[in-house]
Amino acid sequence: MLLQASTQLIATELRDYPEWHLGRSDYGLWYIEIDQPELIRYLDQVRTPFSNLLIPSNQRQYHITLFVCGFLTADVKKYDDDFQIAQLNRQIDLVKQLQLKPFELEITQIDSFSSALFLHIKDKDHVLAQIRQQFAQLSGEIAALEYCPHITLGLYREAWLSDIVLERIQQHSIKTINIEVKKLTFGYYKAQILQGFLYPYQQIELG
Repeated sequence: MLLQASTQLIATELRDYPEWHLGRSDYGLWYIEIDQPELIRYLDQVRTPFSNLLIPSNQRQYHITLFVCGFLTADVKKYDDDFQIAQLNRQIDLVKQLQLKPFELEITQIDSFSSALFLHIKDKDHVLAQIRQQFAQLSGEIAALEYCPHITLGLYREAWLSDIVLERIQQHSIKTINIEVKKLTFGYYKAQILQGFLYPYQQIELG
């Protein structure tokens, strides 16, 4: 459990963040799509008991983030968190060199960061680490935390006391579910839309 008792959660402000995006739009990342209808229904079910604690404007599809790249650009980098299409193309080549077959991940337990509720993902064969090592050869990751594979269920709308969330987590058991990964996706979301849709841009089919 990452969330500590008797601590304050971090609320997500429902606003634009111009100091972050600086007028740029397409924020890119590598991720694994969650596209199994029965799994999506189950994730909705798990999220429901916490829904009054979470921001209501969550349109983003369920996914597992692999590597956060930055603002997609075809031009010369202007800011540290710009990510060039040339870098993306090279990342694709490096991952294809791994010749990966479809693999499985496992949902194990519900947990929380200080800002978000999520489900842990177990990668027993350490495939995600191999993929991330390839990505990292071309780009430093835009991330503040140590990588923790997960599916985000929602962001908190108020700075609740963590004990509220921990109590609800203890009341719910999570089914162990396998996720078969057959492709990797690079996509982006619109930086001016809080928790807006992910738009696929490039995909790598496995096997």
